[in-house]
Amino acid sequence: MKLSELKNRKAISPVIATVILVAVAITVAVAVAYWMGGIASQYTKFEKIEIQTGYSTKVGLDWTITLELKNSGTADATLNRVFINDKPLVQANYNATGVVLGAVSTDVEYTGTTLASGAEDTKVTIWISGTYGLTSGTTVSIKLHSAGGMDYIKLVELV
Repeated sequence: MKLSELKNRKAISPVIATVILVAVAITVAVAVAYWMGGIASQYTKFEKIEIQTGYSTKVGLDWTITLELKNSGTADATLNRVFINDKPLVQANYNATGVVLGAVSTDVEYTGTTLASGAEDTKVTIWISGTYGLTSGTTVSIKLHSAGGMDYIKLVELV
């Protein structure tokens, strides 16, 4: 090619160049937004347990309290302590399957019971022995403590 031929060639018009630059800028902006969203979601997970219902039933002299839980948070939550009227349960009374004479027991594990994010209809059972010193009509404060440091409280009346 001769120098005169190169001078006569036309480049991309300014309008087309602008359109290409804008398209590239938008593509890069979308990619960065997805990347930042992924990073942000890793650091903004939280646990949120909702106690949907809590009720008691009486069997003989003993009470069974059932709490139905839902984890509406974005992170798994681990319940690791149970308190009745602000008194912690004794370690031996965790992971129980029924009433412990003269005490309060629960099916929550002492090492922690995990509720997956989005889990619904998870039940926690607490048994109160009739010889524990409570009577029908008493309102009991039940506090579930999570490994994340959160407390979830429910008042339940013993029937």
